[in-house]
Amino acid sequence: MKLLAKLAGHPLPAWFFKKRFIKFGTVGASGIVVNLGVLYLCQEFLFVAISSPDMRLNVSLAMAIFFATVNNFYWNRRWTWSDRTRHPDKHLILHFGQYALACWVGIVVQVVLTKLFVIFMHYLIANALAIALASVFNFLVNNFWTFRSHKPVDEIALPIIPEPETDTENDTGGT
Repeated sequence: MKLLAKLAGHPLPAWFFKKRFIKFGTVGASGIVVNLGVLYLCQEFLFVAISSPDMRLNVSLAMAIFFATVNNFYWNRRWTWSDRTRHPDKHLILHFGQYALACWVGIVVQVVLTKLFVIFMHYLIANALAIALASVFNFLVNNFWTFRSHKPVDEIALPIIPEPETDTENDTGGT
């Protein structure tokens, strides 16, 4: 317990223990449940007419991943980042596409890291570590890109840079 308290006192780990990251993890866990449920329903009931087991699994996985992504997008938008102002011109479908792109990049990060880590450790440990790092990556991308706040320009804290003073009265135009 002392280690957790010590870690939570440092700025970076403390940031991840904030409520938004915990919400993000909870939404991710719900996505796993949706993914497994849809995969089971598709494999056992919906696509039983597909005779090739490989094809049935591919179609079932595609459906499971799609529904889990929609679930996670909905709950992250509705709950995790509900306090963020949205860009008024961004259509819901475009916002979902941005979220899906972030998810797919996260998947690529996970695969690449797993393949890299497996050189040095057991594949399950390598994959677990890659999942953890890809989750942090996904959170950061969604926090700073997908669900970033779109405040009006006058609300953005920008430094005030004074204009250089010019002496227009003494300017003779080069003569």
